[in-house]
Amino acid sequence: MVNKKRLISTLRKLISLDSQNPPGDESRAAGFVAKYLRALGLDVKTYCFKSKRPNIIAILKGRSAKSLLITPHLDTVPAGKSWRHDPFAAKIVGDKIYGLGATDCKGNVACAMEAIHSLVEEGAELEYNLVFAATSDEESGSSLGLIPLLERSILKVEAAVVLDADDFEIVVTQKGLMHLKVSIKGKKAHGAYPWLGVNAIDIAVRIIADLKSQKIKYKRNRYLREPTVNVGTIKGGDKVNVVSDWCEFELDFRFLPGTSHKRILRNLKATISRYSNNFKIDIQGIQDPYYINPGHPLVKGLVSAMRSAKVKPRLSGSEGATVITFFKSRNIPAVATGFGSEGCAHVADEYARVSNLYKGARLLAGFLKNYKFS
Repeated sequence: MVNKKRLISTLRKLISLDSQNPPGDESRAAGFVAKYLRALGLDVKTYCFKSKRPNIIAILKGRSAKSLLITPHLDTVPAGKSWRHDPFAAKIVGDKIYGLGATDCKGNVACAMEAIHSLVEEGAELEYNLVFAATSDEESGSSLGLIPLLERSILKVEAAVVLDADDFEIVVTQKGLMHLKVSIKGKKAHGAYPWLGVNAIDIAVRIIADLKSQKIKYKRNRYLREPTVNVGTIKGGDKVNVVSDWCEFELDFRFLPGTSHKRILRNLKATISRYSNNFKIDIQGIQDPYYINPGHPLVKGLVSAMRSAKVKPRLSGSEGATVITFFKSRNIPAVATGFGSEGCAHVADEYARVSNLYKGARLLAGFLKNYKFS
């Protein structure tokens, strides 16, 4: 049975263990999680792809060879200097527990640990192997965490639940992203005689204006807003009285399931070519969009568990990138859910509601006991 006092004690300990990223050191939090789960009799292993950046993998054996993964992350963003509460004190005020990571994502780590603890106490025998992965480096792209764990087939599972969301939402879809840098070459000249040169900044401005005015065709998604393009940075030129012979700008494209990043790239090249033949595009990162059918057992199982816990399930989409897309390339169905408080991630005086964490641990335990792959 889920123990509320124990759950909060676990979370307070996790919050007290600094795992800010950057600089990046999850070793103390990971050590605590590993020791806790070993004491419960789980098979626990540590995988480290850089010093002080461990990932904890624990397995609770079940009756079949199939495996279900639940995975939150151990790292947090930096605290910054705007906190009124000590970010590592885990102070409780009413129904709120304040601390760095309370919502993102140590509250979810604690809920998962408590759910597993309750299963072990009850002697519950699952229909599958439960794999728990507490990962590093999520806040900086997961290159030292979930990505190599999947790429090296350390995590070999049939389905996954990412514990990194707020207020019991069930994330079934998310936008894809493409980050890139466009470099435009012009011709330098004296600023008093601009007609003698080719101003790369002027060209970049016209390209950006064209991109912003375009009506993008896309397949509508009930959980997501329309696709977007954002100009994140722009720089160019050497001096105010010199015609700029160079300009660089970075673009952030967010696109819906059913749209290919290749189509976006073709359109971008065609748009730039209307204004310049002397350009270069450097792709900095691509993540495909993701969608899982709401009728999938993962979604149906979470909905059922939430209703049993008297929580209203909320199917949703993510406008931003989450780690669920990393499972797509491995053909592993995945959803995201979580029990933090909306609007509290990455802010000063971050908190989570104690009542929600307690409900979250209870419904997670219920979900795990009753989950069936078909």
